[in-house]
Amino acid sequence: MLKRSLTVMGLGAMFMAQAQDISVIRNTVDVYSDGSHFGNSRYNAMAGAYGAFGGDASSLLSNPAGLGLAIADDFSATLAVQSYKNKTSLAGSTFTDKVTNTTLGNAGGIATFQLKTQTPWKFVNVGANYSTKNIDSYIESPGNTNIQFQKDLLDEQNTPLVGNLAYQGHAYNRAGHSSVMNIGVGANYNHNLYLGLGLNFHNVNMDQYDSAAFSLDLDNNRTLVYDKQYTPFSEQSSGFSATLGVIGKLSSEFRVGASIQTPTWWQIDRAYRTYYEGNNGYMVYEDFGEDRKLKTPMKATVSAAYVASKNFAMNVDYTLGLSKPHYKVYGDAETELNNFAEDFYKNLQEVKVGAEYRAKSWRLRGGYAYANSPFDNITASVYNNNGQAGQASFSNFILGERNTVGLGVGYDFKSFFIDFAYQNVSSTYKNPFLYGSVISNSPYFSTGYHNDFDVVSSSYAVSEVKNSTNNFFLTVGWKF
Repeated sequence: MLKRSLTVMGLGAMFMAQAQDISVIRNTVDVYSDGSHFGNSRYNAMAGAYGAFGGDASSLLSNPAGLGLAIADDFSATLAVQSYKNKTSLAGSTFTDKVTNTTLGNAGGIATFQLKTQTPWKFVNVGANYSTKNIDSYIESPGNTNIQFQKDLLDEQNTPLVGNLAYQGHAYNRAGHSSVMNIGVGANYNHNLYLGLGLNFHNVNMDQYDSAAFSLDLDNNRTLVYDKQYTPFSEQSSGFSATLGVIGKLSSEFRVGASIQTPTWWQIDRAYRTYYEGNNGYMVYEDFGEDRKLKTPMKATVSAAYVASKNFAMNVDYTLGLSKPHYKVYGDAETELNNFAEDFYKNLQEVKVGAEYRAKSWRLRGGYAYANSPFDNITASVYNNNGQAGQASFSNFILGERNTVGLGVGYDFKSFFIDFAYQNVSSTYKNPFLYGSVISNSPYFSTGYHNDFDVVSSSYAVSEVKNSTNNFFLTVGWKF
């Protein structure tokens, strides 16, 4: 059996993620900073354009002042079917992965309290909303045997050998759930001004894998799967944020709204695996645990709604991120993540437009939302299709722009209603992997990929991912 030689080939450090797996950076934005939770089918059909609409518990996902618009108690539950497809291309080859999951995507209700007083305050309403979604994501990149790494090895007789490892494929695999419980209160002042406060309790439970396959010419090109340093890892996390909102009627047709959501303060309990060279020259591993604290960005939303009549209404929301993700520093890893955010993170800008048309008891809805890429253009050392490394600049690196289209139909039976919604969410981005650096003066040797020995790369391989997610929602509800 071959083992790693005591001679170490030094490789230059990359400017970017020396110790951090790219998946940590992606999850910081895509999981912990993401605000695109599922509401009821009405909310989802209008792509979340709800800031000056309101009237039900899904208002807590955008502007809690919308609770004050309700004049009757209601409760609803929403079944969600998520079906995502990742089409990943590299060096002329393409892999497609598709996964479908079904969950209770949303449940919520409002209790209305009409004030029988002579003051202008008409209602004080209390609402609760629970939203959950699957955050599974499997991104498998094709191989490219032109990308090779030389290794100084020893055979069983300790004879020095030089082997060549050829890259055969890579996969990021994330599995888990994200949920938020919203509790809030909304007040109605003279049917012209609405105020709201929401408390948001977040939870994430996920497992993350980062694996690459390499074949070794000295071993008859046998292919083995190697795991990235510090992976697989598991995280069980809880977070808290609060939202303040206001909606005002400028006239019977026009409303404006505004809300601000505090940062979400996350407590992350993390278990991960480290790899290092044992006394016998082979790679061994140990499992460790740690706590992390993360503060995700504060967000502000302004809204405008046009209510032409009881038959037609439309709403526009604009959301702006006001800060950047920030980890509490316990060591070099958190410092590196914070430096990356400072250098490359681009504040969220999202526009949502939604409309609803009513024809007797029928409801027709549609919406569109656009969110910018969360990162500025990034220049990195990458392998081309011939296996040569060079500098290249990318937009939509790690994550990309997101487009959401929603459609829906519903029927109101007076005390009972049923709604259906469809969403298509699409995004295209560049997916970097393979990079890992040598760790000086450390028993853990490198942040590369590990199996019988280590594979260390001073450059990234970069594939292109086209993600398309089709979401289907069915809501049933009661008014009483």
